[in-house]
Amino acid sequence: MAADSFQERTVYPSYAPDTIDLFAELAPAEQPSVLLIVDEGYDSVAGVIADALGQPWALATSIEDVSSQERRVVVGMFRTAEYAENDLRSLSRLVINTRCVDGDRSRASASSDGDWCDFEYIYSTTSYLRRDIARFLSFVLGLSHHHRSLREKERTTLLSTTYPDVQAALPNLDILSVGADAVEFRVDLLEEQLADGTFAPVPGVDYVGEQLMILRQRTELPIIYTTRCTRENGRFPMEDPELFYKYLFKAIQWGCEFIDVELWLPEELRRELSKKKGNSRIISAFHDFSGNFKWGSAEAESLFQKGVVFGDIVKMIALVHNMQDNYELENFRSKIRTKYNFPYLSGLNMGPAGQLSRTLNRVFTPITHPLLPFTAAPGQLSAAEINGALHTMGLMPRLDIYGVGNFRSATQVTFFEKCFNELSLPHQFIHFERMPQGTLETLLPRSRFGGVHINPPISASAAQVSSLTEAALAIGQVDTVKVCGEGVALGCNATWKGIQATLTRDFVATAYKGRAAFVLAAAESDAAPAIFALKKVGIGPIYTVGFKTVGPLAGGVQPVRAVEDLKSLEHPFVIVSALPSDRSSLVGPLLKHYGASVQESRTRVGKVFVDLGEGPRRSNAMSIAQSLGWTAYDVADVSAWTTVQTFRLLVGQNVPYDFVRLTSG
Repeated sequence: MAADSFQERTVYPSYAPDTIDLFAELAPAEQPSVLLIVDEGYDSVAGVIADALGQPWALATSIEDVSSQERRVVVGMFRTAEYAENDLRSLSRLVINTRCVDGDRSRASASSDGDWCDFEYIYSTTSYLRRDIARFLSFVLGLSHHHRSLREKERTTLLSTTYPDVQAALPNLDILSVGADAVEFRVDLLEEQLADGTFAPVPGVDYVGEQLMILRQRTELPIIYTTRCTRENGRFPMEDPELFYKYLFKAIQWGCEFIDVELWLPEELRRELSKKKGNSRIISAFHDFSGNFKWGSAEAESLFQKGVVFGDIVKMIALVHNMQDNYELENFRSKIRTKYNFPYLSGLNMGPAGQLSRTLNRVFTPITHPLLPFTAAPGQLSAAEINGALHTMGLMPRLDIYGVGNFRSATQVTFFEKCFNELSLPHQFIHFERMPQGTLETLLPRSRFGGVHINPPISASAAQVSSLTEAALAIGQVDTVKVCGEGVALGCNATWKGIQATLTRDFVATAYKGRAAFVLAAAESDAAPAIFALKKVGIGPIYTVGFKTVGPLAGGVQPVRAVEDLKSLEHPFVIVSALPSDRSSLVGPLLKHYGASVQESRTRVGKVFVDLGEGPRRSNAMSIAQSLGWTAYDVADVSAWTTVQTFRLLVGQNVPYDFVRLTSG
């Protein structure tokens, strides 16, 4: 994968970043200029997309109408308008073809209109529409961080789905994807039923797009789009390479994070896909089922050289019959890393004799699950089987993971234990209700210490750790201690990441840039993670109610001293309440004061309310916010996203948000 520009820095506790802008590197780009091709009767999608972008919108019936609009206005132009492709290109807008799969099926032909567009958004007016739009837009605009997050992991896996209809996977998708870092969408295994009851030899593009939409709506994991040919254990015919190009190019237009491109395809087609890939990443894939492939041969290195030309990741898989082939693969993997300085080789051996390679591979190891109808390749293992093998081989030692503090202790213990069991992890979760002074210093030297989650967090200055992340230092709090090597403990703050994930669930990060926010709290420590998260998405100015900020978070933060101040302050795009339960009634008047203009038609300026308070409430601020048109999130949403981040930090494996909500209460 191409190198990304940002990695969260690690700093020493004594370091004070007075001269560094902690928030500059993740500040989102300027608001995009977007043109949507819409169907009459379905033009409301333009408003939803504009809302997710935090921008005004308008409808147009001609090129002249579009030209008359400001760049920041999202324009929806009817498909029936007269225009030429070159006319739209001259407008220098990002052109997205939209296609609703509800209602009149004759509109399916609209997909062909999207062949020349930059992207195509296929949607259904379901409860998942807003979050699906935000995900799609965030990726195509380059605001998602999937590639960076995957690159930083020690091991990554992909779930190989094998369903002829994605709908069949939905009831179990949360469980299926525990431990997976991506979901493989096998286009060639889809079965599209025709009117006469038979199945199409190749599923139609419209059907594939709808199936992809269904999958993307139900998982936050990146999607690997695969069209496997008959020679490589798939069902796509090989007679027409242009057919592959057609389907793979649509994957780019549909905003798939990874595109699996088989190495046998003509070079000119692979080059063209590489030119047009945008923010997608290409996996150059080679499979050999002959049983005669040798990793030590000149052919193997030649295939790698061919794959790396247009591939961000190179995947090479061969069917083997003896254990020695696994050792030869490891020699080949080492050679590629040292000779070519290329760490993104996914090398695997198929068959029972090749299962060792699935344990040793570190880049996108395909995994199966007992609930899947069948395995996608011979010898494929589940995440639990791989983890069990790693432990047996001494590559995954048993660790003690600690939870310290007064926080839903029974639920937290049950959740971690369930995840450990589901993934066959050898670790043990140990919970302490209190954290007396010196507890952390006692835990850190233990040989089996695997990290600790602390709630409420402790002061960063009091955490006796080797180093701190920039977030922990700026916020001044440590809620997670991660082991980064022998004797190295890293103090982190996962709460701000949970808040940021909540903010960007239904809105693109650019929606927040340069907008105002109100943060209510009894003390700065209660609000610090929220302020950090708000700054990371470009919010500013930030007005505080009930406290003042000092130190790294103080820039661009202004206290509200009296009610009269509200008359002169900018309308908030976000209101965050970190008030304790006995003071929760204070947020209601603020929501009502700014709530009147939230539902204004195409120029809405009020959007998001986040309630971080726990315990019984004196007033239901969530209900007030929702009744006034705010998009509202409570502490359960934030806690679930924070748990996702905490589990990644402590265990290095992924659990989906929906799985957390399902199992943690």
